[in-house]
Amino acid sequence: MIIKAIVPVRAGSQRVKNKNIKPFAGSSLLELKIRELQACAHISEVVVNSDSDEMLELAANCGARPEKRDPYFASATVPMNEVYEYLAKTTDADVIVHAPATSPLITSATFDELITQFLGLDPAEYDSLNTVHDVKEFLWLGNAPLNFGIEAIPHSQDLPDVLAFNWAAGIMHRENLIRRKAIVGLKPYLHKLSHEEAFDIDTPEQFEFAEYLLRKRKMDQETTLSPQ
Repeated sequence: MIIKAIVPVRAGSQRVKNKNIKPFAGSSLLELKIRELQACAHISEVVVNSDSDEMLELAANCGARPEKRDPYFASATVPMNEVYEYLAKTTDADVIVHAPATSPLITSATFDELITQFLGLDPAEYDSLNTVHDVKEFLWLGNAPLNFGIEAIPHSQDLPDVLAFNWAAGIMHRENLIRRKAIVGLKPYLHKLSHEEAFDIDTPEQFEFAEYLLRKRKMDQETTLSPQ
């Protein structure tokens, strides 16, 4: 069973310029993601798929396999289903772990746990594993509330259990990914992450906050390991 992780990164990040290679907690989002995945016992190879020569060079220097992306599949207008199909077709593996660099707080231990879970799933019941997190917020769409009544507003902890996909990890058999052209199967197994591990970077503010969280985690670990 060959399991490979794909880290898709492109040069044209729009909200946070060069976010994947911008200095981040003494490293970069891309390098951190490669290192976390390389520490996974189940992953045989980390593939960085990108249109950026700079990111591909960084990947090679870190021991990952650089895969040059066709410019069409790096544009901001290409349908994502085409991108997923392309990523799968250009990666020779039995199982693919889709691992965006913009989720820097999910750990290698969690990736190993997710892969173990996926390999243990009955394929007749589940065809993908995807990470999610709880959403306990008062949601409104159009002219009406989505998950609460305005006549009797509940405590936030009493809101319905709504789950949001965070894309920190998605796991599928390669052939299913090619056929589905999506990282979510028709029968996904949903693995709930903590809000910390689920954190995704999409704005400058989120970039700064994620960096703070990672630095704090490292400090807490060093404090725990240091002799008293």
